[in-house]
Amino acid sequence: MITFSNKYRSHQAEIMDNLDFQGEEMKNLLSDLKYVNKWLGGNKVTLDGIEKLLLGNSKKESITILDIGCGDGEMLRNCVKYAENNNLKLKCIGVDFNKNILEYAENQSRDFPNIKFQKVDVFLDEELIPNCDIAICTLFLHHFNEERISELLYTLLKKSNNGLVINDLQRSRMAFNLFKILSKLFLKTKTAKYDGLVSIARGFKKSELEHISKKIPNQKSEIHWRWAFRYQWIIKKKI
Repeated sequence: MITFSNKYRSHQAEIMDNLDFQGEEMKNLLSDLKYVNKWLGGNKVTLDGIEKLLLGNSKKESITILDIGCGDGEMLRNCVKYAENNNLKLKCIGVDFNKNILEYAENQSRDFPNIKFQKVDVFLDEELIPNCDIAICTLFLHHFNEERISELLYTLLKKSNNGLVINDLQRSRMAFNLFKILSKLFLKTKTAKYDGLVSIARGFKKSELEHISKKIPNQKSEIHWRWAFRYQWIIKKKI
């Protein structure tokens, strides 16, 4: 049974947290996630944050985007399309620790030569995390506790030139109950229906993100609520 608390983040595990997760169920789950993000406009939250961090950058300069927990690479493919529409030079690197998902991401991104993927444990292999201009985390941080999140964001801030864009879930009972109903109508896989509810239960209140922000030095944070039940957290690096 999936439990929800307004007061505390859930510690329940998602099925896709298992590094052996693979095959048709994995592909169908990623397809469901892609559908939900497109349907609810979730990708726009990340793209808008990138645009804000790029204000003042010359379009002649090449920009490197690093996607932490990149999944099947869908967010990076959206970044490339955004760059093409805005006449930006872009290099994208996707990092994940699930080799099965990375193989699928490479196949899905075969028509995008400026997207590369790397298998990295971002908590154990800090030196393997590539340098970048902007690091993004889309629906990734809710998988971890506060201590690991603050450590990771501090590391990513050191690796980036401009800063970070976080796009993650608001922990909301309304969102939890709505997802219960809508997932039955629109999602195909039991895994997506289960993991979606767990993700919301593991999501954040704004005050929790603000508390984490205070632990990260040399940065300025902006945290905004976005539809549907998302937080856009922009961390700008202080030079």
